[in-house]
Amino acid sequence: MALLKRPNGTEDILPAASREWQALEQLLRTTADTYGFSEIRIPTFEQTELFCRGVGETTDVVQKEMYTVTARESTFTLRPEGTAGTIRAMLQNGLLNEALPQRVYYILSCFRHERPQAGRLREFHQFGVEMAGSPHPAADAEVIGLARQILERVGVHNVELHINSIGCPDCRKRYHEALRSYFMPHREELCETCQERLDKNPMRLLDCKSPVCGEIGKDAPVILDYLCEECSAHFEKLKALLTEQGIAFTVDPRIVRGLDYYTRTVFEFVTTDIGAQGTVCGGGRYDGLIAQLGGAPTPALGFGMGLERLLLTLHKQGTVLSEPKGCDIYIVPMGEAAADKAMLLTAQLRQEGICAQTDVMGRSLRAQMKYADKIGARYTMVLGDNELAQGEAVLKQMQSGEKLTVALDDKFVSRFSDIEIADRLAGAAAAL
Repeated sequence: MALLKRPNGTEDILPAASREWQALEQLLRTTADTYGFSEIRIPTFEQTELFCRGVGETTDVVQKEMYTVTARESTFTLRPEGTAGTIRAMLQNGLLNEALPQRVYYILSCFRHERPQAGRLREFHQFGVEMAGSPHPAADAEVIGLARQILERVGVHNVELHINSIGCPDCRKRYHEALRSYFMPHREELCETCQERLDKNPMRLLDCKSPVCGEIGKDAPVILDYLCEECSAHFEKLKALLTEQGIAFTVDPRIVRGLDYYTRTVFEFVTTDIGAQGTVCGGGRYDGLIAQLGGAPTPALGFGMGLERLLLTLHKQGTVLSEPKGCDIYIVPMGEAAADKAMLLTAQLRQEGICAQTDVMGRSLRAQMKYADKIGARYTMVLGDNELAQGEAVLKQMQSGEKLTVALDDKFVSRFSDIEIADRLAGAAAAL
């Protein structure tokens, strides 16, 4: 019978890698906490209409990439991004009736049917934040500052912040007219999707991945020339706030982001270390989304950060978030009585948070020592009839070979803990 394999565009996160994921997720949570954001958890699937209304029917996500199923009379879609579902949850559960701004973050899996490549999967994981209630540029600067601080704490370098403003609906109405005038003479040269977008939402042409459409659009009008006075003032204030905070940025008028709900500020943190798909974080304002999903008009903004892409960037740059912890002590029993004692000691050690293991395979002494070395045990302790009779055993530090005789009494666990901590402190001092 043939071995079944995982679906194309998905990955298995094996135990050797999961500790790095845990370290990254913990860093994300603690950094978000310092900015006053609290975690929210939402369903993996939503009504399809949520994404059509929220993300936008002319986007690649809705047109080409969603995983949608019909269950009896209802149609559901696996979430392709986190914002729409989070805003739905905030509305349905009354969070926007509480003190504003509301600050939430999430770590979740998303699903998009697109061509798998490095850092871009069909099932991927995303960290995101959403802030609802503030229309002021200070909120934009705060959210951008949070994203930058996360990237700094994680250890990503060679990253640049690119910002743009895509204005309000009034600005975009004038801009759309300019884009149509520019692209209309080239209509027949555009891809089929962009020909349709030219009528419905011409800004989406600027986000097309087709080389032909990209070449046609290289000299297209830029949105910054069509901003109204209020949107222009908002963008200028944001730039001033970022400058005051020492956050370097580049104004990039070609950033439009791939989702229709964005308004005014849009931004990306990009790197050249992972090839053409160099965006490690992207976000912006979506002041009309809450009303579009049935709530009272409420300004909001946020960002999303792909974890696979972030880890890929770290690996390309040679950064390691967390070394595998490994086993603190492996107790090597010889004989049935010693095996019983070893099981008791490992249970006591584990209760104190010490990673302890003992044999459950019936291996020989030599095989057990080989296994202890393979799993990276810091200490080993052989336990046989002589050790039980004498009430003491030899503890061996595997890396240095140093040996220490310890009593097998009721203070063994606390004594080992003191030895292990002292050893770690000595190792840290030597590293410094």
